[in-house]
Amino acid sequence: MCGIVGFTGSADALPVLLSGLKRLEYRGYDSAGIAVFDGDDIRVVKTRGRISELENKINELSGFSSQCGIGHTRWATHGEPTDENSHPHLSGDGRIAVVHNGIIENYAELRARLIKRGYTFRSETDTEVIAHLLDYYYSGDILAALSKVTTKLRGSYALGVLCADRPGEIIAARLDSPLIVGLGEGENFIASDIPAFLAHTRDYYTVDDGEIICLSKDSVTVYNSDLEPVEKERMTVNWSVEAAEKGGYEHFMLKEINEQPKAVRDTVSPRLENGRIALDTDIPEELLKSLSRIHIIACGSAYHTGTVAKYVIESLAKIPVEVDLASEFRYREPIVSERDLCIVISQSGETADTLAAMREAKRRGVRTLAIINVVGSTIAREADFVLYTWAGPEIAVATTKAYSTQLVMLYMLAARLAVARGHISPDEEKTLAAEISLIPEKIDKVIGNTDTLSYLASRFHNHKDIFFLGRGVDYAAGLEGSLKLKEISYIRSEAYAAGELKHGTIALIQNDTLVVAIATQKALAEKMVSNIREVKARGACVLTIASEDTRDALAAVSDHLFTVPACFEKFSPSLTVPAMQIFAYYIAVARGCSIDKPRNLAKSVTVE
Repeated sequence: MCGIVGFTGSADALPVLLSGLKRLEYRGYDSAGIAVFDGDDIRVVKTRGRISELENKINELSGFSSQCGIGHTRWATHGEPTDENSHPHLSGDGRIAVVHNGIIENYAELRARLIKRGYTFRSETDTEVIAHLLDYYYSGDILAALSKVTTKLRGSYALGVLCADRPGEIIAARLDSPLIVGLGEGENFIASDIPAFLAHTRDYYTVDDGEIICLSKDSVTVYNSDLEPVEKERMTVNWSVEAAEKGGYEHFMLKEINEQPKAVRDTVSPRLENGRIALDTDIPEELLKSLSRIHIIACGSAYHTGTVAKYVIESLAKIPVEVDLASEFRYREPIVSERDLCIVISQSGETADTLAAMREAKRRGVRTLAIINVVGSTIAREADFVLYTWAGPEIAVATTKAYSTQLVMLYMLAARLAVARGHISPDEEKTLAAEISLIPEKIDKVIGNTDTLSYLASRFHNHKDIFFLGRGVDYAAGLEGSLKLKEISYIRSEAYAAGELKHGTIALIQNDTLVVAIATQKALAEKMVSNIREVKARGACVLTIASEDTRDALAAVSDHLFTVPACFEKFSPSLTVPAMQIFAYYIAVARGCSIDKPRNLAKSVTVE
């Protein structure tokens, strides 16, 4: 959550910082600010509200220029979104400025100590304690002071620091919160994510936990916690700045929905060889054969892909699969063994709860396999094995193509597990591989029917409650369809297993309630017909999402019917979910909602 950008170079820092902050807006924020060197002093401008309001404030000031500074967008955690609580925060004498992402869990204790030592606080934030601690420990060496401060902090942080005694330099550090270094020619950057500096350079360093960085326009030095220099591997971004732009679409979400066929194809194609599946990971075949249980750990939409994967893996590979919300796995004392495998799924590779759950699994001796979209992210670096999806940058808060690429990666993994364990033959694997290879063009057909989904959205955008029903993988798909709807349209929406209707859920159905029934499995079509009749008898209006193989059985009982192409039934969420993404998108548009930046949400949840 939140965004950090820092720049030092020969150019005017203000437009660079503001541009970088705008490219991090997708992370979510309710205030913004910058701090820059202005002659011998540090000058701070910050405000509650949007970056446009920060720009207006800066434009009102005269003689304001600099070649080095830091910027920040904040989601309120400690203290309401106010000018005072906005970042950057200053030390008492104004000689040190700090921006911070993360949570300082012992800030109240530190704050109390600092007050006893005469420090005065201007904000309610946990971050201000860092500025005052730096002042307390500073005796001419800001690196030594920051190193000392980090030993006093309990929690997570990505820090950008300016010190008036070191003009032209930025000091930074991280622990369990994303931070990267952009490497330019005569200019260097820090940022929470690559888009912040991609217009200037494609080269970067990842920053590991406990490392401290010193940047000037001509040099970057990375230190460990003992302030010993560390050699870093220079990395290069393999996508362009245009990939992080809207490209003529009204919203990033719509662009990313339409990018799904390509993203899925890019994820699948390199892993198909001679009609079979070849996963590009060093996970041993013997491990796949000997597994006793799989634990899938994720949050949000990634958790929903894991729910689909449970049905697919258990059906194909005959391995018991447990799916855990990462925040629950950490605290429920999970029963695991050395013969288990934990699959952790995260778009960003920085999701705080997922990272902590993976570390807990590793502490208990369980091997971990990460399915990640961001190369070099923390989860990717710490997992035992990694499979990268190739979704490219995803800017909209509501995930679309990251979800779809995670799904196909899990299908391929399920098929490889099934072959390794002797539950399907090589020929059956080829059949599954062929089915997976057809998913991109079938998604394209779903997206090509946008007019129908847009029309249906126009019919139902005023509903206050919408329910999703399904069985098996259709229920798992409904979880994601419901989440998409609620997070961007703010309509109260829930997904239920259709067989649970009479166990309480049906009490919520009343006249004109919209029920989205997902029914793509032939063996369960009659059961779904009965469930649809049950809700219609109580006044519901039913929109059914069926496949070409089930539509005839469901058409007569449905008020509206949307058909997706036929496919291997366990893979049907790859087609039904894009349909529900489009449906949710147009409902949100009709309601005038902020599509790419839904209220209270952030793209990468890097705090608990």
